[in-house]
Amino acid sequence: MNRFSAWDRSRAVAIWLFCVAALVFAMVVVGGITRLTGSGLSITEWKPIMGAVPPLNEADWNEAFALYREIPQYQQVNAGMTLGEFKGIFWWEWIHRQLGRLIGVAFALPFLVFLALKMVPGRLVLRCVVLLGLGGLQGLIGWWMVSSGLSERVDVAPERLTVHLGLAFVIFMGLIWTGLEAWFGEDRTRARAGWSRFAALVLGVVFLQSLLGGLVAGSKAGMVYTDWPLMNGMVIAPVDWGQGALAFLHDQALVQFNHRIMAYALLALTTVYAVQVIRAKLAQGAGASAWVLLALVWAQALLGIATLMHAVPLSLGVLHQAGAAVVLGAATVNLWLVRRSQPRMFG
Repeated sequence: MNRFSAWDRSRAVAIWLFCVAALVFAMVVVGGITRLTGSGLSITEWKPIMGAVPPLNEADWNEAFALYREIPQYQQVNAGMTLGEFKGIFWWEWIHRQLGRLIGVAFALPFLVFLALKMVPGRLVLRCVVLLGLGGLQGLIGWWMVSSGLSERVDVAPERLTVHLGLAFVIFMGLIWTGLEAWFGEDRTRARAGWSRFAALVLGVVFLQSLLGGLVAGSKAGMVYTDWPLMNGMVIAPVDWGQGALAFLHDQALVQFNHRIMAYALLALTTVYAVQVIRAKLAQGAGASAWVLLALVWAQALLGIATLMHAVPLSLGVLHQAGAAVVLGAATVNLWLVRRSQPRMFG
């Protein structure tokens, strides 16, 4: 008997969702470039519609540059910047925002068409509505993040950057999961809960590590203590505990230390998980996906070490952020496969 219903799947909808996921991945990469080039505060206004039009003449450019010169980043970091140099950072932020608009259109318009044609499987309609809402929320959070660097700071608040990055990852994972559901249809068999929980734990730790990476990026903690495995010859560099609980968000030594420790924990957890999955002989490609995930986690860890020891150059920094999205995607696919397998727990 067929485990899937032909009426509960749509390959066209799946391809659309995977394409939007690819756009979100591109958004994460461009976001990394925007952050590392110091471009994120170059556009000081939030105009969801009219902001799609860039400066068209010299007067427009001078106006945009004048607004930028009023914020602390210019006054304390980039004083003396020329208009030509300003254009260089402006375009990265503009591209970043344009990608956000493109993602919104690429999701909303096809969704409405698929709904009108009754091509979206009924059980996935609400999920798509939620993803659409999260996309709109992401735009608001993006401005909330940028606004934190326009008055008192010379950059955005690390915790706001982390929320912005984290929500992008949630949307990315949601698109992949929903796309898989649309492609293959509903599976009405039940896998044993133990393996699903193990795979979900791995995904949860990957996501947590990605958030810790966001804090490292936001606090520029990768620019300091660039030796490894120690931190300036110490297990953990001195922490400014005078900040209280905020030290976990803002102190460069503590933020970097937490990211390192979680990386070790993730490597150990993923290694144990992959070995056990192979022993259990899970079906539906879950075993292969576990080993792919393990290889990606190790590659990301080595890339992280190289990025740190070179003080986060643009190329390595962007690759490391992109790698986080790839690992998250692999962990999402792995969990999805495990939930459809017929496992033996630690046999």
